Amino acid sequence: MSSMKHIDNIPSTPGKFKEKSSYNRLRLHFSIAKLTFWSFVFLGLIFVCFFRSPSSSSSPASSDLSRRSLRTSSYDGPSWEKRIKASAKIRSRNGISVLVTGAAGFVGTHVSSALKRRGDGVVGLDNFNDYYDPSLKRARQILLEGAGVYIVEGDINDVTLLKKLFDVVQFSHVMHLAAQAGVRYAMENPSSYVHSNIAGLVNLFEFCKNANPQPSIVWASSSSVYGLNTKVPFSESDRTDQPASLYAATKKAGEEIAHTYNHIYGLSLTGLRFFTVYGPWGRPDMAYFFFTRDILKGKSISIFEGANHGTVARDFTYIDDIVKGCLGALDTAEKSTGSGGKKKGPAQLRVFNLGNTSPVPVSDLVTILERLLKVKAKRALMKLPRNGDVQFTHANISFAQRELGYKPTTDLQTGLKKFVRWYLSYYVDEKKSAQ
Repeated sequence: MSSMKHIDNIPSTPGKFKEKSSYNRLRLHFSIAKLTFWSFVFLGLIFVCFFRSPSSSSSPASSDLSRRSLRTSSYDGPSWEKRIKASAKIRSRNGISVLVTGAAGFVGTHVSSALKRRGDGVVGLDNFNDYYDPSLKRARQILLEGAGVYIVEGDINDVTLLKKLFDVVQFSHVMHLAAQAGVRYAMENPSSYVHSNIAGLVNLFEFCKNANPQPSIVWASSSSVYGLNTKVPFSESDRTDQPASLYAATKKAGEEIAHTYNHIYGLSLTGLRFFTVYGPWGRPDMAYFFFTRDILKGKSISIFEGANHGTVARDFTYIDDIVKGCLGALDTAEKSTGSGGKKKGPAQLRVFNLGNTSPVPVSDLVTILERLLKVKAKRALMKLPRNGDVQFTHANISFAQRELGYKPTTDLQTGLKKFVRWYLSYYVDEKKSAQ
């Protein structure tokens, strides 16, 4: 952080202030004192909001910042480097070396596993925050370790850690999936979205722009950027300047930041707008996940309606289809054109929709879950709240089909069947075994 310059040493014409009365001199001194006072107040607020110790407060915001702080576990040393190199080893003829951020997350786990299966070198990075149950992330970590993928525990805002990783492995690609997810949580803790989705993104781009050679970057945007857009299906060329949530706004900001780093530094950047991803090892904050939990527990579930009892629908996209899109984006990503922070030619800049193109009413989702779980849901119809949720999403995937060969093949019935099978195995059967 650059140091601030003092602003009170203002040059003046010789003798200028001598002509003023003592009253004016006092007023000047008072103004300077007041300015100094408010400057310290402002700096104090910045310190309290962003740099204070997690232990200084027990509020939700401060505790959330603590779990998103730079809690990098011990790294460095021969044994650590050996694990990194083993995980990053390429085992196929045309393989690539990929740093996957957010590797213990839902999409990150599946992408890392798929890359490793086909022989690519993969190293994961995740801070294991507790936005949702960290034990699920640890279980995914164990799953990946069994496949030969090592996940480094650390934060994308930690420049020292990024430097150490790139010193050990010359990554050809970065799959950036680390982010603060969730539309509604942004109303509770907005600073966490700025920390991860904006500051974290910029920090990663800053490091990659100075790398030599620069890696190609594929990163997760979101279908939420379409916000209040009423034109359907959503196409990449549609307007995205009406975000309905802070989460959407941070993802939109990310796309503009990507354009900047591509334009100035020659980074090859591909953004992927995911549409309501679901499947085994999913996120507990997603509707299909907590609907399943609450139906099994006999709890009431809230099903939202739009204006005039309008249907709320989502373009549910199965995780395996999303993974195919992610791998397609990595495989077609061109090399960055910069070196050491200097652009040497035009670089690739792309954005793709990854959806299923078949929006399904949320009420139909519940009906499918009832059939698979063999339990009747206790439905409670409610008006769609103004908390950032939109009434529908629908992806136009023609661009991804043409450029990436992307073609989703899993319908909601089939995908939910696989999810329920995993859920019952992971939560219900495991609980019985423990008892």
